[in-house]
Amino acid sequence: MDTLAALPVQALHGLVYGMLLFLVASGLTLIFGMMGVLNFAHGALYMLGAYFSFSVLQWTGQFWLSLLVAPLLVALAGVAIERFFLRKVHSYGHAHELLLTFGVAYIIEELVKIFWGNEPLRVVLPQWLDGSVHLLGTEYPVYRLFILAVSTIVFIIMFFVLYKTRAGIIVRAAVANKRMVGALGFNVPLVFLLLFGMGAWLAGLAGVIGGPYLITNPAMASTIIIDLFVVVVVGGLGSIQGALIASLLIGQLQSIGILILPQFAIFFEFLLMALVLIFRPHGLMGESK
Repeated sequence: MDTLAALPVQALHGLVYGMLLFLVASGLTLIFGMMGVLNFAHGALYMLGAYFSFSVLQWTGQFWLSLLVAPLLVALAGVAIERFFLRKVHSYGHAHELLLTFGVAYIIEELVKIFWGNEPLRVVLPQWLDGSVHLLGTEYPVYRLFILAVSTIVFIIMFFVLYKTRAGIIVRAAVANKRMVGALGFNVPLVFLLLFGMGAWLAGLAGVIGGPYLITNPAMASTIIIDLFVVVVVGGLGSIQGALIASLLIGQLQSIGILILPQFAIFFEFLLMALVLIFRPHGLMGESK
């Protein structure tokens, strides 16, 4: 009976984590799913957003400023990675991309330890985000609802930009046939550079709002990176809708799995991925080639 009573709250926990996971995975969907770049450093960029946000908060005490500045700094780091490193190895295939971005992720993690230390950092939230509201028979943190709201808004904006604007049409066309788009006079390398920067920006934004929720620490990147690739594979390469559905499924599997079968909770998402790969190899919303 206690388990049944706790299900609604656990489902809400799963929804919040799923939407945060989507916020990170949406950037990887742009980079890996659309561009075909195997970016193992995406989790490190997410972690970098959390640490940049912590420093901005320490220096200014302004949460909204950290929400603006930190993702931009991460986007600049992402642009530098794509322009000066990944672009040089992209033609050699995924193995080179994997080795390069794994090295970048390792360097970022070590730099984080050098500048911020190994200990978890406590992020001080504004008073209006630090309280709780009565919801589903319990006191629920306002900040988790804030994460839910921000992630939902980002999904709506991304869907609109990618599918309803001229810029989105150019991006999707460049992904589908970059030679044709280049022949029409568009700067395809610049399009991909901006797309990579946008993916890094999303990772940084997720780091800003995820740091106070999941604790800002040097293990953030390695903790989330597996979930990210599971989301991209389950949702389908390049599908924002698929990334949303997969993120929500994984959030619920983890949250409710911990409540019902805690010792097996970690395996549920891999079981989901295995089933999707068996019955729908291109993902839930991906297009078969």
